[in-house]
Amino acid sequence: MAAPSMKERQVCWGARDDYWQCLEENAEDASRCQQLRKSFESSCPQQWIKYFDKRRDYLKFKEKFEAGQFQPSESSANS
Repeated sequence: MAAPSMKERQVCWGARDDYWQCLEENAEDASRCQQLRKSFESSCPQQWIKYFDKRRDYLKFKEKFEAGQFQPSESSANS
């Protein structure tokens, strides 16, 4: 598989940013952003989608943690 061209990368990043913005505006309700998710998935290589999804989860966790809003689950608190 050839690496995406600069134009393809820009389209992918734009679709990702639009999808993430939709999630932000809709309180993480993915059902309201399905069309943008489809665009994101059709614009990016599968490995990139997995990476971006994990990256967003990490960034959201980090944001909560740094704001002091992170609450460990019961199972991890008892370990």
